[in-house]
Amino acid sequence: MDLFDLAYENNKKTNRPLADRMRPQTLSDYVGQEHLLEEGKPLRRMIQSDRLHSMIFYGPPGTGKTTLAHIISEATNSIFESISAVTTGIKDIREIVKRAEDNLTFYNKRTILFIDEIHRFNKGQQDALLPFVENGVIILIGATTENPYFEVNSALLSRSQIMRLNALEEEDIKKIVIRAIHEDILMKDKNIVFKDYVLDNLARLSNGDARMALNILEIAVFSTEEKDGKIIIDLEDLENSGLSSGVLYDKDGDEHYDTISAFIKSMRGSDVDASLFYLAKMIESGEDPKFISRRLIIFASEDIGNANPLALGIAVDCFNAIHIIGMPEARIVLAQTTIYMASSIKSNSAYKAIDLALEDVRKIGNHNIPFWIRDSHYGGAKNFGHGEVYKYPHDYKNHYVKQDYLPEELRGKKYYTSSDQGYEKRMREFLDYLKED
Repeated sequence: MDLFDLAYENNKKTNRPLADRMRPQTLSDYVGQEHLLEEGKPLRRMIQSDRLHSMIFYGPPGTGKTTLAHIISEATNSIFESISAVTTGIKDIREIVKRAEDNLTFYNKRTILFIDEIHRFNKGQQDALLPFVENGVIILIGATTENPYFEVNSALLSRSQIMRLNALEEEDIKKIVIRAIHEDILMKDKNIVFKDYVLDNLARLSNGDARMALNILEIAVFSTEEKDGKIIIDLEDLENSGLSSGVLYDKDGDEHYDTISAFIKSMRGSDVDASLFYLAKMIESGEDPKFISRRLIIFASEDIGNANPLALGIAVDCFNAIHIIGMPEARIVLAQTTIYMASSIKSNSAYKAIDLALEDVRKIGNHNIPFWIRDSHYGGAKNFGHGEVYKYPHDYKNHYVKQDYLPEELRGKKYYTSSDQGYEKRMREFLDYLKED
């Protein structure tokens, strides 16, 4: 290496972002994910025994997915190949597979293929990988912020272990920040002082994202003037370095599903304020208001049902209204509807009833519809007894007459159990009245 090469390498080291300079090289330096990496835990066992299987790391940004893949490559007897699903095509995959086959044949070395953002691979790309993952030529490590059960095809999933990485705890973020101050090549010789609550705020507002915390730290340190031999970081410095509480929300990822789940469960629990909070989170994060309104329609039937039949109409009106007026005014319509749903009397009888009926339909397969309620209008149907002895309810008192409607094998089966809630109680009383008469 000549002087120019040496200068290039030194400049490359110091010009890399802090988050990259502080990337852990060994498991002992890695912070967080104890559920996978503590002694005796599954991933540590795989690494220590060098018996790796294909796996997919998924979790929020900045939790160490890429770092962990690099550590595994260093700790095992493997060749490491790294690609991004955004820029890689099937031709690139085939070239990597060819190198992997050569490494296995000539050097008895397995190849770890790390694919960042694996959820962006289309079906053809995933299918191209499948046979080589299956026969062990490639050990796949995929990284994704999206739930792989939604984004990765089932054949590839069945050959991979899913490793969930959690957002880092505040104490984890603090450890990473303090380590950077003491060990980073550009920071370790500086006298960096945090004012009260600065470190706590940095850890809390980084949303469990180590990369975000380190990026903000780097800007704060190098944009703050040194005074009396000290670089003093206060809350204003953090704010001016790009720190904001933000809203952790990916419209196609786990936070999307977790937030809509919390929204629905809060309405189901009749907690108006919690329902409004999660609605506000979705609105602020840019969620499609049509998606929210569709969930309100489902909720109106699933959780309110006939206890308050008006709820379904109000939810449908909400959906139509947001089409007419759009955002930001549609937020008011969504809020009004959410308050109504959360405050309404509840019943899930319709939801339970249809699921019980569906279970029987799937279980019994072919079934015999009673002849007297079969259609008698198509050619020759009457010759087979269709419609015979059918009793027309409108010809009887109260427009009701007792007769069997279910197939014989299900005769007497009960799917619907009315609640005592709201209008549904009146419906049950009416049905009971008919049957007693």
